[in-house]
Formats: sequence, structure tokens, C-alpha cells
Amino acid sequence: MKLFGTFHNKLQHSFAAAFALALVMPAFYACNTGKDEPKMPELPTPDIPTPEEPVPATPGHYDGLEKVTIPQGLTSQIKEYTGFTLSFNKDNRTPNYVAWELLGTEVSTEWPRKDNFWQDTDLEGCPLKTEYYYSTSGYERGHMCPAADQRWSEKAMIDCFVMANMCPQIHDLNAGAWEDLEKKEREWAKRDSAVLIIAGPIYTDGDRYIEKSQIRVPDAFFKILLAPYIEEPRGIAFVYPHMKCPGNMQDYATSIDEVEMITGFDFFSELPDEIEDKVESTFSFADWNK
Repeated sequence: MKLFGTFHNKLQHSFAAAFALALVMPAFYACNTGKDEPKMPELPTPDIPTPEEPVPATPGHYDGLEKVTIPQGLTSQIKEYTGFTLSFNKDNRTPNYVAWELLGTEVSTEWPRKDNFWQDTDLEGCPLKTEYYYSTSGYERGHMCPAADQRWSEKAMIDCFVMANMCPQIHDLNAGAWEDLEKKEREWAKRDSAVLIIAGPIYTDGDRYIEKSQIRVPDAFFKILLAPYIEEPRGIAFVYPHMKCPGNMQDYATSIDEVEMITGFDFFSELPDEIEDKVESTFSFADWNK
């Protein structure tokens, strides 16, 4: 009975407290708001974009632009190095092509050049660095992917001196028009954020080889360039005969389609068809040289 009495008293107190609170709360709100009921503050409506709003278009990134399709039956060993990819031809002992992407941010770096030519024994037919016999051949080890494009990394600088990246070139071309074009490429990469470059030798019916080494001497050289990430992508190509090339750079400019006809290679097949058709069929040296 004592326990029940205690519980009965607590229950009475609870009802009394609840009744008092019910009487006091309206008066409390009336004093604070002047109204019978409290009002929640209004929150700003968030600005949520609707699906109908247009999204600004930006140039896309295209994978596989360094991929080149070569004629069936042409000898090729593909190898990726730091900074570039090449297709090596053991019959000619020179590359079929060398492909790389040059970023504008890579141009201003200054990793020192080291002329440490080396043989890649993974590639059948890759020459020794001594096989050019400079004293008798009259040719230099001409970089397809130049060392100045690989200053962004010590490993890239080392790799670009692999003999698989070299073609025999006479000095007047290697240190003349070919080098001038390499300098332009770096200017264009800085301006356009990135440039895709593919370079290689061109062989005609004539067969010239460096004495003793059987390294085939090219009759000409090609280089193609693509600026894929600008608002309107553009392309251009150059063909230099293997000689001292006088005159202006634009004298050797041509379309990528023209180089495809000469070499039998297919470039930039990973681009959307409408972009590939445009950048390969047309070129403007004036637009590139702005």
C-alpha cells in the first residue's frame, strides 16, 4: 500500500505539471511573437539547375592518338618508352615512325641533355651506337623524337637516346630545317596546350645503306602535327627531302592525307570521323604560325 500511495502521488504531480505547462505555453508565445502560434523562419530556396539548362561544350580528350595503322606486311616491333612510342623496322634498322604527345607544360622544363646513345637489345636489329661510322658515312644520328622535347624527365631524356629513335641524317638537314621545325613544335605546344607529333623516314625505290652496318638511309622524312584540344582542332604535315632544304618552312608543308598516301600509314583513326576528315584533308601554315 505504501508503494501504491507513492506511485499515486507521483502520477498526480505529473498531471498537475502537464496541465500547468499547457496553460503557460500559449502565454509565452504570445509574449514573444505577439501571435497565438510560433512561426518558423523562412529559408532561401536553393538555386538548383534544371536538366534543360545547357552545359558549356569543352574539347574532349581522345585516347589512342599515338596509334598508327601501317601497311600489312611491313616489319614492325612496337615499343613504348617514357614520353614516346615507336614502331621499329629490323629490316631497315630504323623506326617506321615515332609518336609522342608534347604538352605545353613540358616545354619550359630544363633537364640537361646527355648524349648517351644506347642499344635496346629487346628490339631485333637495333643498332649499336657505334654503327654509324661517322668518319666514313657522313651521316648523323638524327632524332625522330628530339631530346629537347623530353627535358621534363630524366628517364624520358635517357630513353630518347635509344638507337631505335634514330635515322641517318645529313648534318645540313639535322641541324637546319629539321631542327627549325622542332623549335616551332615547342612554340605551338605552349600556345595550344598540347600537340601530337608523329615523325619518321620515307623510303622510295632506291636502297642506300650505311657501309658495313646495313642501316638504311631515308630518301626523305615526314612529320605530322595535330592540335586536338583547341576549340577547332587542326592538323598539318611536313615532308623534307634528305638534303639541305632551303627556303621557308611553309614550302614543305602539306596535308596529313598526303603523307598517308606517301607512306601507306593511317593516322589519328581514334578521332571522331568528322574531326579526322577535316584535320587530315586541310592545312593552313598561316593558322599554325600565328
